[in-house]
Amino acid sequence: MDVLEAIKSRRSIGKVTGDVSDEQLRILVEAGLWAPNHRLTDPLRFVALRGAARERLGAAWVRDVAGSDAPPGVERDAFLEKEGRKPLRAPVLLAVVCRVAADPVMADEDAATAAAALQNVLLAAHALGLGAMWRTGGMVRSASVCAELGLGADERISGIVYLGMPAMAAPVSAPRDVASHLTILS
Repeated sequence: MDVLEAIKSRRSIGKVTGDVSDEQLRILVEAGLWAPNHRLTDPLRFVALRGAARERLGAAWVRDVAGSDAPPGVERDAFLEKEGRKPLRAPVLLAVVCRVAADPVMADEDAATAAAALQNVLLAAHALGLGAMWRTGGMVRSASVCAELGLGADERISGIVYLGMPAMAAPVSAPRDVASHLTILS
């Protein structure tokens, strides 16, 4: 697949099923590891979750969200059950973890590396015929989720990619208006 066509045709696929093989996961992680990294700090690692590991992740998330402003009573129970099931929306989750440097400039550069790694993973998933969606939100900042994934004090989750075989058609997007987004200075 031509890289420009892959960039233009890749879309987030929110409904996935099936499985992702270990070999496919290795390909996705290798693609992520090719992300540019200014100081060659190698700040990335990846955590893949399948089966019961997704259930444990959901339970960890519920431990943190239970203290939030969820509605009381039955509505609260339904809310917490729904939150706990979020990691079950895909057969495989791939958490992209970035070490956070003490130097704020290096931390920014490494965060940019993690974002580039996530894009590489999404493009590689597309090239492999997989459906994928990059998710963030409160779950990636949850102390319980970070503990469940074994993160160190100097690590953060940059995103969680939900992976599987597409169970829906890719959404259609409008062409991009380059002229309104580009300024050329001479």
